[in-house]
Amino acid sequence: MTISSQVTTGERADLVQSLRRHRGFLRQTVDGITDAQAATRTTVSDLCLGGLIKHVALTEASWMRFAVGGAAAMESEPVDWVGQFRMQEGETLAGLLDDYARVAARTDDLVGTLDLDSAHPLPVAPWFEPGVSWSVRRVLLHLIAETSQHAGHADILREAIDGAKTMG
Repeated sequence: MTISSQVTTGERADLVQSLRRHRGFLRQTVDGITDAQAATRTTVSDLCLGGLIKHVALTEASWMRFAVGGAAAMESEPVDWVGQFRMQEGETLAGLLDDYARVAARTDDLVGTLDLDSAHPLPVAPWFEPGVSWSVRRVLLHLIAETSQHAGHADILREAIDGAKTMG
């Protein structure tokens, strides 16, 4: 995993450290499993461990595009709403983790350079309140919450695969 060389202090360091901690929980959840296990669906949903890694990486990259350039930048890459939760033919857990590490390093670097108070209007979508803007700080807090939530989901999926628990 690539670690950002950017030195951050104060609030920026706190945000990066919290995000790294929850990324670490998510990565720990898939430690020692095979690609087949990473692709296994253990609930009625489409969630699998590899899909969660992919979804969190895609989501983080998308929100950081928003932090830099607003809704247009966020929407500049299409979203595969179904495929992002599944491992596709040819995808490996190692490859998904490498992609996630690249996204994480970019985010960590951006935290050191972006104005945390800079804000953009949210994209038009049924799940966003119309006319609301989010600051870079709010985006980072959202990413921490999103990563933490999915680390918990991953822990449940992992326990169903082989009984391993990463957080308890």
